[in-house]
Amino acid sequence: MAVVDAHHHVWDLAVRDQEWITGPAMAPIRRDFSAADLAPEARAAGVRATVVVQTVTTAAETPELLALAQGSDLVAGVVGWTDLTAPDVADTLARLRELPGGERLVGIRHQVQGERDPRWLLRPDVRRGLAAVAAAGLVYDLVVTPGQLPAAAEAAGRLPELTFVLDHLGKPPIAAGEREPWADRVRALAAHGNTVCKLSGMVTEASWDSWTPEDLRPYAETVIEVFGPSRLMFGSDWPVCLLAADYARVTEAARLLTGALTEPERKEIFEAVACRVYGLPTA
Repeated sequence: MAVVDAHHHVWDLAVRDQEWITGPAMAPIRRDFSAADLAPEARAAGVRATVVVQTVTTAAETPELLALAQGSDLVAGVVGWTDLTAPDVADTLARLRELPGGERLVGIRHQVQGERDPRWLLRPDVRRGLAAVAAAGLVYDLVVTPGQLPAAAEAAGRLPELTFVLDHLGKPPIAAGEREPWADRVRALAAHGNTVCKLSGMVTEASWDSWTPEDLRPYAETVIEVFGPSRLMFGSDWPVCLLAADYARVTEAARLLTGALTEPERKEIFEAVACRVYGLPTA
């Protein structure tokens, strides 16, 4: 089965520091990672296309990712960053579309998880920016903590014209083995038909050195239940996943956790949903 990896990153520390990669625990990923590094791992896992996602709140990163995608036969889409609160956000999105590789811009993301205000997504200036994302025909990736999920659900309800993609299941506390209130909150988000979830980022929410697929299963089964296979997409979260597992182990865990589904349902999760939501080329 062909696979689309709907979530990975690249960075070059000589071009731009990744200030979030600090401390001894993060040392394994405090180095450069390129699409060329990913390519053999992805091909070995049956991945035919990927979506590269922003990592820093810096305007210069998105044009770089677009240029990367333009020159790549693997990277088919870019989820970039722009300042949603800027009065000229619509013009900025239009300019990004005109850049080399601009046709591969598929979405926008902001590090909402780093915002102190749990209702940041509902600020009037942010909502105006989100409306501009929708008007540009793009989707919005949500990287939020469980405490921010209620605001995400409310934002999805207020902006039905925008597709919201939940990254990493909303970062449930897998290592602690806790499901509530995360499960109720993710269920409330999924009640809005304009929401999608990425089956991604689970291994780094689990115990890095001791997790098993069974530790992940209750969380995977929750999102399979509430979103359904037609609103789920696989993402590796490489190279962040390397803190807990290599690329092959992440993809194998995702296959194992979806093993009870039918082949058409698995095709939705591993390829079709990403193509449909992000407007990627089909196989």
